[in-house]
Amino acid sequence: MRESGILMPVSSLPGPYGIGCFGKEAEKFVDFLAAAGQKIWQILPLSPTGYGDSPYQSCSAFAGNPYFIDLDALKAEGLLTAAQLKAEPWGKDPLAVDYGTLYTSRYKILRAAYAAWCKQWEGLHGCARYYPDAYYAFTLENEGWLEDYALYMALKTANGMKSWTEWPREYRLRDGSALERFRAENEEEIGFWKFLQYEFAAQWKKVKAYANEKGIQILGDIPIYVSADSVDAWVGGPLFELDANGGFARVAGCPPDYFAADGQLWGNPLYNWPYHRETGYAWWIKRVRHALGIYDLLRIDHFRGFDTYWAIPAGSTTARGGKWEIGPRMELFHALEGALGKLPIIAEDLGDIVDSVRELLAESGFPGMKVLQFAFGGGDNEYLPHNHIKNSVVYPGTHDNTTLTDWWENGASEKEKATAAAYLHLTSCKPTAKEVAAVKTAAARTALLRAALGSVADRAIIPMYDWLGLGAEAHLNTPGKLGGNWAWRAKAGFDSKALAAQIEAECAVYCRCNADVQNVKELAI
Repeated sequence: MRESGILMPVSSLPGPYGIGCFGKEAEKFVDFLAAAGQKIWQILPLSPTGYGDSPYQSCSAFAGNPYFIDLDALKAEGLLTAAQLKAEPWGKDPLAVDYGTLYTSRYKILRAAYAAWCKQWEGLHGCARYYPDAYYAFTLENEGWLEDYALYMALKTANGMKSWTEWPREYRLRDGSALERFRAENEEEIGFWKFLQYEFAAQWKKVKAYANEKGIQILGDIPIYVSADSVDAWVGGPLFELDANGGFARVAGCPPDYFAADGQLWGNPLYNWPYHRETGYAWWIKRVRHALGIYDLLRIDHFRGFDTYWAIPAGSTTARGGKWEIGPRMELFHALEGALGKLPIIAEDLGDIVDSVRELLAESGFPGMKVLQFAFGGGDNEYLPHNHIKNSVVYPGTHDNTTLTDWWENGASEKEKATAAAYLHLTSCKPTAKEVAAVKTAAARTALLRAALGSVADRAIIPMYDWLGLGAEAHLNTPGKLGGNWAWRAKAGFDSKALAAQIEAECAVYCRCNADVQNVKELAI
């Protein structure tokens, strides 16, 4: 069945506390999606943000972002007061996340909430503290990652938030007795980080249940790699390529491409794939099982890395010196499906794609991605709508692309604009420069949106900022740029009834609303 959805990070929702969260605005957006006839909410990773404020450089492959905890819900639980919330700065611009201010204010408030929560449960059943059953159930269910994560964050706090590679030797190398002493001396701090994950999970469960009840599936994101500064890297050991001193031998990135002339030096540790094979890909099974408990659908970022991956010597200053290595290919996905059943995966198959990657995608059966901003550079390429296939997901652009408005006005070359204008019937088939210049941005944006919706692809995902017609201010992420990313927030009231009706009408034309598909079938009978 043909479907459509909207890409809207939780962080981009409006709200009073500096960043979007799991509060009333999230449920309001779900209502908007349902009214607009959408079936998918793509939210990108819910992981804690790390280096460069990126959710793709997270301190944990399993933990949730504490910034998304709804502070008003904590207030309703009696853990915070209105005065406490009012006293903190949340950033000067309600349309942009100020991560520096957020880091200070959020954690101060969350620590106050934790102290109040601990006090609520003092002296029950003859215990110093007896927490609710739901908390014990959560910690037991998630102990396979939660214990290491909470310890790691407590150690990180004690060491001035430095990377674990800069910690004292006994902690860096995970000396058992040193870690036990630290646990005993820092029980409260460790408990704080567990509390945050408990609240995150409970709140997200409610939002997801609400979305599912409305017929909305959640499309999340699994970055292929973990961050170098992460609990996963700290405890992983043989999961990763290590040198003789226990450091990372090589790191991840990608070669020069459309986004970066020097390639992208991500710095993530590379997997030791022979070890994963020996263990039956147990870590990957654990990771995907956990993700399926959070999301309904999974987009795997940098899918090509499972076929061939760009391995860069540690210490390099650019990605140019890397080389291609062979990944686990279908062996990994066979192991995952053997353990978890059929996988609801969307493969991010963008970038420098070779035949072996295409073969892997075909063998997996996963839908790939088609991006319209890549379609008009010349030639009969795979991103032009007439070359799309059913088993794919079409996007005007991804979170790494700029908005359609900014692309048309500033990003697209004159050749791309002329090609697009002719292809989309905005001009004659061989337009002059004057004809192309006369095309209004709004007309080009609408035509591109309709080209995505009209694609044969089973799914079409439109970023929210493209429905809103926003410019460069809404560009979520510029690959290779440090800082200034992941900041866009929508204006309060962006999700209006009028816009929902407009989106539903546009999608209905291309049979991407369930009701309209059914009507077409009935007419055919």
